Amino acid sequence: MSTAVAYPHIHKSAAEPARLERIPRLRVSQMVADYLAYGWSPEEMCRQHPDLTLSEAHSAMAYYFDHQQEIDGELQAELEQSEGDRRAAAPSNLLLRLRAQGRL
Repeated sequence: MSTAVAYPHIHKSAAEPARLERIPRLRVSQMVADYLAYGWSPEEMCRQHPDLTLSEAHSAMAYYFDHQQEIDGELQAELEQSEGDRRAAAPSNLLLRLRAQGRL
């Protein structure tokens, strides 16, 4: 007999990324990005994001550690999208000016 694991504060529908129930614009992957990039603990996440509760931060991290491949895949897809957008964008006026001046 298996028991389903519940993640309080986390909402996950089949086709959508895992999100906080109370703050649906905040995805678990966004919180994990802070953890991976800055080494933030759940306590630090709450200091940096005052609307976040400690129990929400811990629940999000528990979800991540139990679904690491899923969340890492979301982060990788976002990184690839961002890089593609950056490559497709026209150079900024500053970059064009620096190139014209021979500074780049």
